This record gives sequence, structure tokens and C-alpha cells, in this order.
Amino acid sequence: MAVDYAVIVVYLAGMLAMGWWGMRRAKSKSEFLVAGRRLGPGMYSGTMAAIVLGGASTIGGVGLGYQYGLSGAWMVFTIGLGLLALSVFFSARIARLKVYTVSEMLDLRYGGRAGIISGVVMWAYTLMLAVTSTIAYATIFDVLFDVNRTVAIVLGGAIVVAYSTLGGMWSITLTDMVQFVVKTIGVLLLLLPIAVVKAGGFSEMKAQLPTEYFDPLGIGGETIFTYVLIYTFGMLIGQDIWQRVFTARSDTTARWGGTVAGTYCLVYAIAGAVIGTAAKVMYPNLSSADAAFATIVKDELPVGVRGLVLAAALAAVMSTSSGALIACATVANNDIWSRLRGAVGRGGGEEPHDEVKGNRIFILIMGIGVILIAIALNDVVEALTVAYNLLVGGLLVPIIGGLLWRRGTAAGALSAVCVGGVAVIGLMAHYGILANQPIYYGLLASLAVYVVVSLATPPTDAVVLDAWRERLAGRESSPSDVQPSPSGV
Repeated sequence: MAVDYAVIVVYLAGMLAMGWWGMRRAKSKSEFLVAGRRLGPGMYSGTMAAIVLGGASTIGGVGLGYQYGLSGAWMVFTIGLGLLALSVFFSARIARLKVYTVSEMLDLRYGGRAGIISGVVMWAYTLMLAVTSTIAYATIFDVLFDVNRTVAIVLGGAIVVAYSTLGGMWSITLTDMVQFVVKTIGVLLLLLPIAVVKAGGFSEMKAQLPTEYFDPLGIGGETIFTYVLIYTFGMLIGQDIWQRVFTARSDTTARWGGTVAGTYCLVYAIAGAVIGTAAKVMYPNLSSADAAFATIVKDELPVGVRGLVLAAALAAVMSTSSGALIACATVANNDIWSRLRGAVGRGGGEEPHDEVKGNRIFILIMGIGVILIAIALNDVVEALTVAYNLLVGGLLVPIIGGLLWRRGTAAGALSAVCVGGVAVIGLMAHYGILANQPIYYGLLASLAVYVVVSLATPPTDAVVLDAWRERLAGRESSPSDVQPSPSGV
């Protein structure tokens, strides 16, 4: 394993070096939080693909392939579909807004009253996304170094917190680009063909496994529909995803670069399912489907290649973890703390105090909190399900409604956030956290309330809507003058 260890150590050292280099570039709030809004198509595509394809997409995607066959690709496939929808229909408008958070977008659209509630919902989602990504280090480092769970979480989490705190989005962008390359080589170019060959090729896989393993819909129509609601719609509104859109150099970059990244996700989804299907042939009696990735890597790959593929898995986890961490810290500082201390800037504008230092402190604080929660938390799936249900059930309707429906009002948005969030929580308590009904009925309740309350209340002020249209059209280069309400919504 010495060669494999060397590969991993060099990789981790490179991540820290990228953090140090990024620190030298992050001199302003814009540089620190959104990489100066200067990423071109190549780097934008790579980093966007890196953040959406995390540990769940890699280790979990292979596990679903082990359990269901080719239809196990649907979870990651719906993530790719969501990224394609975001890129084609919304990313150009989002990039032209020149804001830092989703809540700032809601402020602009609804007249400065999106407030703390939407920020808290988004913060809870990004926090749990960062936590669940951090927990995944335990699986990888256990295979690498045979260390206990707590040490693995602290080791992996500390490296991500270090480079994210040092250079902010510039460091994360640079490391994500490296991670994208490592994942492409490790998973698509090495693990995929090796796994298929070791399993005897597709003909042998078909001979050894039941026919439902090769049914594209074998995982079940209801499961696929739930994946679409949670992951496809989740891609449209998550702060971690939007913050990457904000890094695009232009709206064209956001649209076409995101389209390339989304297409890459579709390929990655199929690759993971095929690898999992091959693992089922080689190891038909694994105690856990999620162990398929680590098992096939540990037992079937040659020295050196094994280290690179494990580095690819580590890259997948780190890219999602770092993206969720900076999103969590950005929301905590800009949408919650700034409002509470009464020093909110103008729609994403610069503050007179040291914005870089303040955001760096928040990343450090949130990072330490993420590591501690990850150590204490046991049920990762339930935690992530709660986060996604709250995000989609509470924020999808007011965000998409604000982008598409002129008649939507601040009162309608507030009602949709509150009713959707409460409905999701109540239904999870009744049906169970992992049930499908909470997201179905929560979304319907949010949509109904948004439409009814918006139609029953006065339309949004024409001045606000005019300013909103100007920003969407990219005709304003500076942040909007719409001031968020001190009390918020």
C-alpha cells in the first residue's frame, strides 16, 4: 500500500497548497465568495461538475448499481437533469443578478423582505449537506489507513476547512478543478473499464444477474419521481449550486458551461451504476451495498491505480464538502448574522469593515461545527433527507415563482416558505423521515398558498419589479438599491 499512500498524501498536500495559493488572490469579498465572477467555460464546467458529484454520487451511486443494476443510475441522473435545467433555463438570469446568496435574490424580487427565515432554511440545508459529506471521509480513510471514524472525520474535515478558510472560493475552485480531473481519470477511465473486465464483460454480467438488473426502470417509477422532486428541483435552488453560478464570467458561460457539466453528470451516473452492477457479479453477498465501491477498489485494482481511484473518491467528497461549507458560511454571515446585527449591505455590496476576514472567520466557525456534528451524527441518510425536504418544500416555490411569475408577492413567498416547511416537518413526523409523502404534499401546500396569498395581496411595487427586470437583463452593473427590511420575512 506504500505507493497508494504516497498518491493520497501528495493529493492532500496539493489541496493545502491550492488553499495557500488561493489566499493570495482572495483580496475582496467578490474574490473570496465568488472567485471575482471571472471563471471561463472550461474551469466553470469542471468545478460545477465537481461540486454536484460528491460522495453520495460516487460511493452511493455505485451502491445503488449494486442493489438495483443499471436503474441505480437514476439518483445521479436526476442530479444531472437538474443541473441541465438550471443551466438552460435559469443560470443566465441568475448570473446577471450579481448577488451572493439566494436570499439576496429573494430580497431583490420581493422588495427587500425575503429575510432571515429563508436564510435559516438555506443555512440548515447547506449545513447538513456539509455534515453528510464530511461523514463520508470515515469510509474512505478507513479503507486507506484503517483509522477509526472520529480520526477520519477530523483528518478529512480539517483539510477541507483549512483550504476553504485560507482562500475561499478561489481555493475551492482550484481544488475542485483538480478533483474533477482526478475523478474523471479515476472513476471513468480506470475503475469503469477495469470493473467490467473483471466481471467478465457485459455478456457475463447479463448471464449472472437477474434480468431486472438491466431494466432502466427497475428501481421503480415512484422512486424515480421522488428523485426528480428532491434532486432535480434541489439543483435549481441550492445555495451551493447558485454560488457556483455566481462565479461565471458571463451569462453565456453559465449557460453553456453548466450544460456541459450536466451532461457529464449523466455519463457519471451511468458509469456508477455499471460499476455497481459489475461488483454484484464479483461480490454477490456483500453485507452493505455502499461497501461495493471500497471492496472493488481494494481487491481488484493494481497498486498505484488503487491509490488514484481512492483519491478520486476522496476528491468527490471534498468537492461537495467544501462547496457546502462556503455556502453555509456565506448564508450564515450575509443572510443571518448581518441582518441580526443591523448592518446589511445593499444587495450584495461591499461593507466598510473587512469582508474577507469576516467571511473567513465564518468558514472556520462553520467548519468546526460541521466536524463536531459529523462526529456525533449517526444516521446520515435521514439527516440529508430532512435537509433536502426542507429546502425543496420551503424554498422551491417562492424562488421559481419569483423568477417566472410577475404576480408573486412577498406575502405569498413568506406564506409558501412557512407553510411548505411546516407541512414537510409535520408529514415527516407522521409518515416517517424517509417517506415520499412529505415532499409530495409539502410542495403542493407551498404552491397553493403561494398562489392564493399572492393573488389576495397587493402586487409587488412597480419600482421593485422594474429594478428586478433591469438586473435580470444585466443592465445594472452595481448592486440594487433595494434595502432589505430590518425585520425581514
